[in-house]
Amino acid sequence: MRRRPQLVPWTAAGQTSERQANGDDVVRTTGWVFNNETGSELTLEQFVATGDSEVPSYLTVFGLRTPGADGRTNDDKTLVEIGCGIGRMTCAFTREYGTVVACDLDAGFLERCIESVGKFGKVDRLRTSHVTDGKTLDLPPNSADVTFSYITLQHCEADDALELTSEAVRITRPGGKVVLNYRARGAQDIVLLPLGAVARALFRVPKFGPRLSQRRWAARLGWQANRLQPDELIGPLSPLLADIEIWRNPKSKISGRGAVVQEFDGINRHHYWLIATVR
Repeated sequence: MRRRPQLVPWTAAGQTSERQANGDDVVRTTGWVFNNETGSELTLEQFVATGDSEVPSYLTVFGLRTPGADGRTNDDKTLVEIGCGIGRMTCAFTREYGTVVACDLDAGFLERCIESVGKFGKVDRLRTSHVTDGKTLDLPPNSADVTFSYITLQHCEADDALELTSEAVRITRPGGKVVLNYRARGAQDIVLLPLGAVARALFRVPKFGPRLSQRRWAARLGWQANRLQPDELIGPLSPLLADIEIWRNPKSKISGRGAVVQEFDGINRHHYWLIATVR
């Protein structure tokens, strides 16, 4: 398999996580990779707590806590998380859903995710799935009630992000929801995207690259791989989706053809969510 440079920051961080003795050490050395917080005193518990505060908020605002027409509650449902990392949000998901399938392209992250959920979630509800090629989910069709992804799809090459979006629809059962986060284009991308490409190229330099990729500022640049507008997603998938919504920050002007625009001030003004029901 050809090694795609946008995977390098995760590979480097995953290898770093495997060398640490415990989850606290992982967060202290690579926590910036997952939630932009860093510090020698940050603990795994504090790190997971940031997800604990976000998950209920998103589920409530997006209407994902109310039983469906069939009367099923979240305890009876399966959520698939694309890009789980070491489990920052996964722990909370296992308290909300009967089954959670955590997906990531780094096997080291998945092992740490199991550790995190074992301490702060319900590990008996957790399964993991390795996204070995960075774009294909090794899960059967119609196996998820909700497919969720947050701050992951902007870090793939555009073709991979589009493929993962199609995969999210494929694995979600008819009547289920896709809840997917993206970053839209902005003026700053004239600088950010080229710098991101340079950072990923430097990550591949022997000895120097792995050390550089563990620096917060360099990793954040290396993440900047794509920007997708809502119409690029909705157009190809519209026959497969119903009740399409674009959720944005009130200060944003992001919209999509045929989508209902909703606003929530908890969304980064450069980001948006595509939320839709699978036909």
